[in-house]
Amino acid sequence: MQTSQKHEFSYGSGRFYDEPVQNPESYCLPSSENLDNYSSSDNSSQATYPPLQTLEHHYTLEPASASYGFPYQNSPPAVGFSPNYSPVSKLGSASYVLRPQHSLETINGSPENDSYSTHELDEWNKIREIEASLLGPNEDMLDIYDAVLPEISDSFLSEEEKLKKMMISRGDLKEMLYTSAKAMAVNDMETTEWLMSELSKMVSISGNPMQRLGAYMLEALVARMRSSGSTIYKSLKCSEPTGNELLSYMHVLYEICPYFKFGYMSANGAIAEAMKDESEVHIIDFQIGQGSQWVSLIQALARRPGGPPKIRITGVDDSVSAYARGGGLDIVGKRLSTLAHSCHVPFEFHAIKVSASEVQLEDLELRPYEAVAVNFAIMLHHVPDESVNSQNHRDRLLRLAKHLSPKVVTLVEQEFNTNNAPFLQRFVETMNYYLAVFESIDVVLARESKERINVEQHCLAREVVNLVACEGEERVERHELLNKWRMRFMMAGFTPYPLSSFINSSIKDLLESYRGHYTLEERDGALYLGWMNQVLIASCAWR
Repeated sequence: MQTSQKHEFSYGSGRFYDEPVQNPESYCLPSSENLDNYSSSDNSSQATYPPLQTLEHHYTLEPASASYGFPYQNSPPAVGFSPNYSPVSKLGSASYVLRPQHSLETINGSPENDSYSTHELDEWNKIREIEASLLGPNEDMLDIYDAVLPEISDSFLSEEEKLKKMMISRGDLKEMLYTSAKAMAVNDMETTEWLMSELSKMVSISGNPMQRLGAYMLEALVARMRSSGSTIYKSLKCSEPTGNELLSYMHVLYEICPYFKFGYMSANGAIAEAMKDESEVHIIDFQIGQGSQWVSLIQALARRPGGPPKIRITGVDDSVSAYARGGGLDIVGKRLSTLAHSCHVPFEFHAIKVSASEVQLEDLELRPYEAVAVNFAIMLHHVPDESVNSQNHRDRLLRLAKHLSPKVVTLVEQEFNTNNAPFLQRFVETMNYYLAVFESIDVVLARESKERINVEQHCLAREVVNLVACEGEERVERHELLNKWRMRFMMAGFTPYPLSSFINSSIKDLLESYRGHYTLEERDGALYLGWMNQVLIASCAWR
C-alpha cells in the first residue's frame, strides 16, 4: 500500500487537509496497532470451485457434511462501497448436491460431406438457432462468435457440446459471464448451469482483476439462479469481522484509492465557499458514518479570516453502523467535539439515530439564525424511490432538504445506472464498473496480498452480490447517473451551485499522488472522477 500523504488546498488564509491518522484529529480510523496486528484466518488466497453441473441444489443454514462453498467457502460478510461501513450482508458458503452431467451421443459426419443425412443437417440448423437465440440480435457479437466456430469436420457435436465448445474456445471470461447472465435472463437454466461449471474453473480471488471480479459475479449468479440472493445476503451463518476489522478494510480502500477523498474534498470545498460569510453554520449529514468527512472542514474553518464560525453538525445514522464504530453516534459526537475544541472552534453535535428514509422535519431542530448546509455523500442510492415503494423516500428527502432553505446541498454518488435497469443491463453495468475499481486496486496491492483480498471481499463483493442476485426491496444498491439526479434535484426546486476552480485544482493535486490511470473531468458544473475510460464518482452542488 502506498504511503499516506497530506493533501491541501487553500481557502482564503485557511487550508483544507486530507491527512493520515493523527489522534485526536483523525479520530475516525482504527489505531495503527489494530491495523498492524490484524490478521485473518478465514480467508484464502485461492478459491476452489466444484463443478456446477445440475440444478439439483439445496440450501441450508446449518453445516452440511457434503457442502461446497461457491465460489469460496466460509467467506466472511462484506460491507459495501459506502461510507457507513455497515455490515449489511453476509456472503458465505452454500450447500449443493452435485451429480455428473449425462454425456450426449455424438454424431459423426461433416456438413461438407455429400452423404450428410437430412437428420444431421436438421441438427446443424438447430445448433445455429440455439446460438442465435442465446446470443441475441447483436450482429457484431454474432460475428465474433462465428469467427471462432471451427469447421465442421469428421465429428458432429450435439447442440449442447457444440455451444460449449464455441464458448470455451473463446476463453474470454467477460464474454462467458455475459453469456451466462443472458441465458439466465431468458430462463435457460441448462445452458446457465454448464456455463457456470466452466466459469468456476476460470475465476480466482487471487487472479487478475477480471478473474477476481468474476469470482464474485459468479457467486451472485449462483445466488440468483437459486432465488436465494436475499437469504445468502442476510442469513448465512459465518463469522463476522469485528468492528475494528471492518474499519481496517475501509481504511485501506480509503488510502489506496481516491474515491472517498475526492467526494469529501469536493463537497467540503462547496460548503466552505457557501459559508464564508456566515457566523453560525448547521451541517446536516444524512449518513455520517464515522464522521471522517468533517475533520478537514473543521480544521479549515478554524483558520478562516476573521475567526471560525460556530458549527453545529446533525448526524443521521442507522442502527447497523454502530457495529462498525463499536458504539452509537455519541462516539462520533465526542470525537468531533474533541477535534473542534483543539482547533478552538465553537461546536455542537446533534444525533438522529434513524436511517435517512425515516428522518422527519421535526428531527432536525432548525434554528432561524443558522445557515444550513445539507450533505448527501454516497448515500442517496441506498434510499428507495418510486420503483420500490409508493412513499418514494428518495424524492421526499430532496423536497425536505429544499424546505430547509439551505445555502448549499452537496451530492456525491457513484456514476452508473442500476436503479431501474433490467437484470441483464444491470449485470453489464456492474461488471464494467467494478472491473475498473478492481483494476485500480491491482495497481497498488499485490495479487497474493491478504490485505487486498479483505478489501475486495468486505468492501466490494457485497455490492456486487446485491446488484446481481437481489430484486425489489432486497436490492438496496440502486445507483443513478448524474443526469437523473439532476432531474430529481430540479423537480425538488433546486438550481445548480457552481463549484469553484480551486476545488478542481486541489483534486488534481490529490490525484497526482496516486498510481494508475485516474481521470478528472469538469462538465456542466460537476466533477467526474474515473479510471481510464470508466467514470466512477460524480460530485456537484445545489442551492
